[in-house]
Amino acid sequence: MTKTPWWASEGFWRKCAIWVTAVMAVALIFLTFDSIEAITAHEGGRVPAYSVINQRIYYRVDDVQGRQVPVIGDAAPLFGQRLTEEEAEALVTRGKLTVQSRNCMDCHTLLGNGAYYAPDLTKSWLDPAWAAESVREQLMVQFLMDPRSNARTFGTERRMPDLGITEDEARGVVAFLKWMSAIDTNGFPANFPTIRQEGDR
Repeated sequence: MTKTPWWASEGFWRKCAIWVTAVMAVALIFLTFDSIEAITAHEGGRVPAYSVINQRIYYRVDDVQGRQVPVIGDAAPLFGQRLTEEEAEALVTRGKLTVQSRNCMDCHTLLGNGAYYAPDLTKSWLDPAWAAESVREQLMVQFLMDPRSNARTFGTERRMPDLGITEDEARGVVAFLKWMSAIDTNGFPANFPTIRQEGDR
C-alpha cells in the first residue's frame, strides 16, 4: 500500500483550512472596525461631523486627484441658526429617517444606492437648479412640502408626488442633504456642476 504524501494528506488540509479560516476571521474583524471608523461621522474624516451643516460647503477640482473634492468654507448656519453637534445630529437624523420612511430611494439615488428615475440626491444641496445660495434653503423646504406647486421637471414631465412632508421633516431633509454633500465620495457623481458660490471664492 502506497503511503499518502504529507502534502496530500487529509490531516494537512484540515489544519490548513482551520488556519486560513482563523486568519481570515481576524482580518475580517480588523477590516470591520476599520470600515466603521471610516464611515463614522467625525471631525476631519471623509464623513464629516454633523455640525458641518453650520458651514458653507462647495466643491473644487483637486488637480492631484483629478476629481472634485468637498471644501468646508466659512460659517453658513442652516436656516440661520448655529447648532451644536448634538442638535445638528438630531436634525440630520430626522431628515435621514424622513427619507427612509418615504422610500425616496425608490426613485432617487443616494451615495450610489437607489434608483435613477429621479435626480441623484448625493450632492443635491449644491444643485444649480436652486438658483442661488440666498434662497436655496427656503426653496428646498417649499418644494419638499408642496412638490406639485414647486415642481421642476426640466422637460422630463416626471413629478415628485406629495409625500405629506411637514415643515420640521422638510428642514431635517434639507439638513441631511447638506450634510451628505460634504461627504468625500471620491468624485461621485462625476462632473457634477455646482451652484454658484456667493463667498469663499
